Amino acid sequence: MFARTIAIALSLTLAGATGVFAQSPSLIKQFSAWGAYSYKAGNGTVCYVLSVPKTKEPASVNHGDIFFIVSQRPGQNIAYEPQAMMGYPLKETSKVNVTIDSKNFVMFVKDTAAWVENAAEEPALVAAMKNGKEMSVKATSSRGTATNYTYSLSGISAALKQIEGCK
Repeated sequence: MFARTIAIALSLTLAGATGVFAQSPSLIKQFSAWGAYSYKAGNGTVCYVLSVPKTKEPASVNHGDIFFIVSQRPGQNIAYEPQAMMGYPLKETSKVNVTIDSKNFVMFVKDTAAWVENAAEEPALVAAMKNGKEMSVKATSSRGTATNYTYSLSGISAALKQIEGCK
């Protein structure tokens, strides 16, 4: 049920970002920690994989709904775009840091989401996700609270394989 709530929230977020009304997403298949989803938006289909963190720090704060997605939007020529989505506003001038094994990636923030700062690094982040075991995402809220999330990468390769033919 939690994943469905997240999926609906995500479709509304993506629909708002593109200015196109989208229908509710459908779970294609769950692969361990990652689910593969799709929905129709305008004349095209949007596909994405999504996971929620297995740990949230600090434990003493309300994080809201937190998730990490990798989306595929063929109608917009977007392939495997990673995005961190938070349940709170992020500090405007901050960066989100993603670490997988010894690889670090920097994301820029806008409102409650973050994207890879250098789009040319998106394939490297996705490749690291496929080859890694665990991912850490560090962010700073608009209130200045430092947060840290740990994601399992179990199932990410199979989930991405499921959406590679998205049309």
